[in-house]
Amino acid sequence: MILADSSVLIDVLRARRTAASDRLREVVRNESHWGVPLPCVLEVLQGARDEVEWSALRKFFESQQLVEARNARDAHVAAARIWFDARRRGLTIRSATDCLIAQIALDHDALLLHDDDDFERIAKVRPLKTLRR
Repeated sequence: MILADSSVLIDVLRARRTAASDRLREVVRNESHWGVPLPCVLEVLQGARDEVEWSALRKFFESQQLVEARNARDAHVAAARIWFDARRRGLTIRSATDCLIAQIALDHDALLLHDDDDFERIAKVRPLKTLRR
């Protein structure tokens, strides 16, 4: 399974062309098995510019496969541990939400399609499978 991070979803939804957004478009065209980690809904919706965009984004997510943590409590603790372990190795993760997204990908043994340096840093402390380009 491929999970699409909000860094890629936002570019696709705003019709921006990047290597990662092109890859997601290819995944969708090929009808590959893919989904959206639930925390990405929060990240994308919080960036809505107005009520019209909020409604359109909300409707978009209603038609997507949303992927949740297998166990919310365990995933949050594991995400905090990712942050802790990275910091102890001198790696700065800018977003705790990215740690949770990474943990969801790990829970599902999924490939995380992203365009965010945080995930490459997380992959240095966890066996996170990433696809950036």
